[in-house]
Amino acid sequence: MAPTREIVRARWGVTIMFWLNGVGFASLLPRYPEIKASLGLGDLGWGLVVGLGPLGGLIAGLFTARLIRRYSSASVNLVTALLGLAMLSVYGNAAIWPVFALGILAMAGFDAISDISMNAHGLRVQKLYGSSILNGLHGWWSVGAVSGGFLGSIAAQARLPIWIQAAVAFVLFGAMAIYAKTLLLKGADAEPAAAEVEVSRGIPRRWVPRLIALGLLGASVGLIEDSGASWGAVYMDSMFEVTPFVVGMAFVALQGAQVIGRFTGDALTDRIGPRLAVTQGVIIAGLGMAVAVAFPSAVSTLIGFACAGWGIATAIPMAMHAADELPGMAHGNGLTFVTWLMRVGFFAGPPLIGLVADSVGIRWALITIPVAAVVALLLTPALTPPKAATPR
Repeated sequence: MAPTREIVRARWGVTIMFWLNGVGFASLLPRYPEIKASLGLGDLGWGLVVGLGPLGGLIAGLFTARLIRRYSSASVNLVTALLGLAMLSVYGNAAIWPVFALGILAMAGFDAISDISMNAHGLRVQKLYGSSILNGLHGWWSVGAVSGGFLGSIAAQARLPIWIQAAVAFVLFGAMAIYAKTLLLKGADAEPAAAEVEVSRGIPRRWVPRLIALGLLGASVGLIEDSGASWGAVYMDSMFEVTPFVVGMAFVALQGAQVIGRFTGDALTDRIGPRLAVTQGVIIAGLGMAVAVAFPSAVSTLIGFACAGWGIATAIPMAMHAADELPGMAHGNGLTFVTWLMRVGFFAGPPLIGLVADSVGIRWALITIPVAAVVALLLTPALTPPKAATPR
């Protein structure tokens, strides 16, 4: 049966949500070398300060499932999206590192809640659609990230003041967020019916190891994805003589390839299954970045980041879907648990790379990416659907 007009509208609305979640933060990433220089931070200091951001996500993510159940995923997403966009002006224009740290901490907290709520709404729409759309939605997140990377690179090349860029982003993207809210499904997110499944308000013990494995899989992949955001521009600027526009292309290469991987991911997953799709992807990601580190050049680096982006494209959506499909939990609990744990990768990645860069140089710091790909590979068995079981 074809989806109703309301469901189609909701798919467009949630697509805009995903795009906005990607474009906002990405628009400032190409300006990171400027911000890093203005704050007077070295590699380790920069890694530690940037790494504080995901800590906000780890804290805020603990409350997201409760907020969604009380206010609905659509409402929670709108409020936190607007607050996150407002934080661009705070950390983008920071004159001292504590202000930058506070701004990025708040931004990451709002982003975590927005991220979980938009995925919850996307899964709600997917169930009504009757077919897989989650990889495609994450593809639109990547389109947003690529769009933000291009916009930020153009602004950097034009030497547009960061305060103007951040103010325009808030007005334009904020208006789009308000419009997207009008397209989403109305009412509260439904709980599983008691007649269909015995629901635990917490997390059944039998699912804890699987959820931890899924979360750590996402965390490993998150470290790879965040390397392009936190270190891509800094690496290009430090290692090679390139223009400000090209400096931002490491992140764009990763996210651009991820766009392709995610838009083809639903068909690939339906054909070979989530575990095999993610397995072959993380192998390609690890090999691509290993070659880039072994043979450094601007071209090999861009190709390596592109391999990383394509390789990890399906991993996070599939880990979220696997967690959400586990039976016997209140709405949002599995998704929130795994998404929260995923942010460990975003939290640990920047300072870890900074620590290695401070010790052996920024070139060899990127070896952490192939290592993270090996960890993700070892955790892919968690994507295999479990046998039917009841919580205990």
